[in-house]
Amino acid sequence: MATVSCPKCQQLVDSQAVTCPYCRTTLKAYGHPGVTLHRAKKNEYLCESCTYHHDDTCNFPQRPYAKDCTLYENIAERQALLEEQNNATSLTTSINNWIKRHQALLILLALLFICLLIAMH
Repeated sequence: MATVSCPKCQQLVDSQAVTCPYCRTTLKAYGHPGVTLHRAKKNEYLCESCTYHHDDTCNFPQRPYAKDCTLYENIAERQALLEEQNNATSLTTSINNWIKRHQALLILLALLFICLLIAMH
């Protein structure tokens, strides 16, 4: 069972809980365990750190003063994830690019290797 911390009372609760069993704070939107309701800290707004606010694609009526939101995506976490993905694929991309650039040489070496194998028999 995965647990998360309640944003209001800080108690550990089941990650699928719709409301906190301790303080009755709503944890999931629309009473559905699959719709996470993100909440801002006491004197902050979610929009300050939201990807959709910064790229101006948010149409949430409470913007820029939203204290809770179902679509919130932390811009710092998103950028870290994108950097991690770029670093992971950069080696593969480099190898693929090298192979494309030297394809003729690789084919020539493969043919030479096959000829040597035939000559040895």
